[in-house]
Amino acid sequence: MSELNLLKEQTKEFLLNRYGVNGLVQSDIDSLDFYISEKTHDFINVIYNPSLCIILQGAKSVGFGDEMSGYNEQRYLLTSTYMPLRVSLTDASKERPYISLTLNFSMDEIYEVLKNVEIKEDNMQKSQKGVFFGDLTEEILEPILRFVWLLEKPKEKIKFLSDLAKKEILYTLVTSDKSGYFLNKFAMQGSVSNKILHAVAKIKNEFSQKLNMKEVARACDMSESSFYHNFKIVTSLSPIAFQKKIRLEEAKNLLATKNISVAQAAFDVGYESASQFSREYTRMFGVPPKIHSEILRSGVA
Repeated sequence: MSELNLLKEQTKEFLLNRYGVNGLVQSDIDSLDFYISEKTHDFINVIYNPSLCIILQGAKSVGFGDEMSGYNEQRYLLTSTYMPLRVSLTDASKERPYISLTLNFSMDEIYEVLKNVEIKEDNMQKSQKGVFFGDLTEEILEPILRFVWLLEKPKEKIKFLSDLAKKEILYTLVTSDKSGYFLNKFAMQGSVSNKILHAVAKIKNEFSQKLNMKEVARACDMSESSFYHNFKIVTSLSPIAFQKKIRLEEAKNLLATKNISVAQAAFDVGYESASQFSREYTRMFGVPPKIHSEILRSGVA
């Protein structure tokens, strides 16, 4: 067994001993979280942050629009912005739990790294979908594993050391041909993909407000038709459908954490009609909001 494979096996054992099989876990490193499960599951709707996702053990399928992609320990996933995806765990068991990690980042952090790298600025006026799958090379995996082991350090050292280690990982990604090209298109100021990224962030941050397509398109310096076309390339959704996904996900979080009525949750996320909210919520999550809130609070889901 190579030194890197040995380190990988030790890392999996370390994570299982530290966190157990408890689903989503936020680590002591702010930008790093883990997902550990011994059960597979069918497709669920998930909102990804801009992030690097790596599977240490197991496999999953990811749906982006009509496209389905499977990935496992040999590949990684990059998302450039807030991305509604459908996710299914396809390989997990009690004997061999699914173990993955997510390193969250901002495009500002990517841009800071890119400023010190020679980059090509061709095709910046052509947008690209906001998800990217790449081969997980030793060059990428090795600094990621070292990053995880920083959790063994005293807490007062973790912040400083993790910032340095994170920059190394991002540098490795931006200097790789394919992932570097992908990240460059979204980080480069003035590119079409970067303009859509800012529009996505605006819609997410103002999800409860009515969406004025003309104003958002104007802020992107695009016609409405061009904005709609490029937004759908990046996210696989129209701006209205994207806002709806964000609203419903926020409503799910409210129903899971606050003792409020379905009507109040609907109003808080921007719906004017509680009945419309219930219909769309049920369509997205497969269960009515009132019943779902009881399930979520019980800890079953």
